[in-house]
Amino acid sequence: MKKVEGLIPDSIYTALHARLSANKETADHVLSVALAQYLDQSLHTLFSVSTSAAIVEGLYQGALRISRLLEHGDFGIGTFINLDGEMVVLEGVAYQISVGNGVRIAPPDMLIPYAVVTRFMEEACNMATAFGSFSEAAGLCDAMRDSENLFYAFRIDGRFDSVSTRVMRPVGKGTGLANAAQKQEEQIFQQVDGTIVGLWAPGYASSFSIPGYHFHFISEDRTRGGHVLDCAARHASIRACSIAALHVALPETAEFLRADLRRDPNADLATAERMHPK
Repeated sequence: MKKVEGLIPDSIYTALHARLSANKETADHVLSVALAQYLDQSLHTLFSVSTSAAIVEGLYQGALRISRLLEHGDFGIGTFINLDGEMVVLEGVAYQISVGNGVRIAPPDMLIPYAVVTRFMEEACNMATAFGSFSEAAGLCDAMRDSENLFYAFRIDGRFDSVSTRVMRPVGKGTGLANAAQKQEEQIFQQVDGTIVGLWAPGYASSFSIPGYHFHFISEDRTRGGHVLDCAARHASIRACSIAALHVALPETAEFLRADLRRDPNADLATAERMHPK
């Protein structure tokens, strides 16, 4: 995020504060929307590389470089070729969380098979909250959503009593997501400062996005993280923004062009999202 200073007429200043008071919006949000409209720039667009249906069918090959991904967003989640770890995009940096290799900044020229990013701009916040489980955190996020038909981004910062995570292990070409999820590594982090990067997608979007909540965690010191299975915090803040535009970049690989993606991915997505290894 960048800070810009300037002078505006008294009449605009008065109108701005009237708008803030009436709609309970932040000045950052109103000014960003106004500048985006004036400059003909998209704001709050969800940019997706590939689709959830392709991931379910085992299409994990490189489709877009990290450097290009970050041109479209500074906040989001994803994965890497052959499911080699979990991705967190936070404040414009893409991190790769891998089994055995910890956390590293993903190289700009690295190809990725799937990711979803946006430019995060706070619209609503709950600055002092607590939750004892993933479902309680989701309930707090539900209260910050105005619609079942828009996409939402959530940023949860704080000191977590516990965060249960999984990190995918690399799999062979063509391994379906449900089978790949059985090879994940789980860890529980306790009394850790960090950030949950979360997205919520409506049910109708299941063929190209993961429906419901999808959370990834990264510690404040950038040494630990993963896909969130459960979480609890007594001191946390939740910030949210709605997303009304979607841009999907489809891979042009031979595997994607020949793949049969007609199967409903919902069951496999639900299994992989919450699955614990046997």
